[in-house]
Amino acid sequence: MNWFDKLNEYFPVEEMKSKEHMELLLTEKGDVYYKDEGPEHVLMYAEFKMFIFIDYLYVAPSSRGKGLGHQIIEKLKRKGKSIILEVEPVDYQDSDTAKRLNFYHREGFKHARSIGYNRRSLATKENSSLEILYWSPTDAKEDEIYSQMCQMYEDIHTYKDEQLYGESYQATEDVLSFDQNREIEDIFHCLKDE
Repeated sequence: MNWFDKLNEYFPVEEMKSKEHMELLLTEKGDVYYKDEGPEHVLMYAEFKMFIFIDYLYVAPSSRGKGLGHQIIEKLKRKGKSIILEVEPVDYQDSDTAKRLNFYHREGFKHARSIGYNRRSLATKENSSLEILYWSPTDAKEDEIYSQMCQMYEDIHTYKDEQLYGESYQATEDVLSFDQNREIEDIFHCLKDE
């Protein structure tokens, strides 16, 4: 199975970019967008001057719980930049969502509770609310993470969207919001201690 098929099988359709989109990013934004692939993993990420955005991280089921995900995250942490990613809230019908959250919690990620993120999928036409997780070597503030998410959304998620999908994604200000008084529980609060 090739790298795209692995990602496509694992991630929900509303979160997936097309293969053409990712290949275009790798080709035309190869100084920012990268693929790190091995027999048991696929990592797609964007590395900017001040931060890294994890677009997709897949670890084969046969390798989960064996430290491969930790090694991948450690490799990114050694770059000394904030690391940001999007994650869906816990779905108790899908045990993988809780496992993913537990993994990022163990890796020291925080929930950016001030950042709202709601995007309409071009594939399903449905709105998806995701939460933002981040790790920072400098204890970055959430307003910094918000600015970085805005940059990533414009440079990566919406890159040539009209050309690729026949329509544009929503504008940044319609997708991302920042409110320090946003009333949302810490996403890690629902996790059971392992």
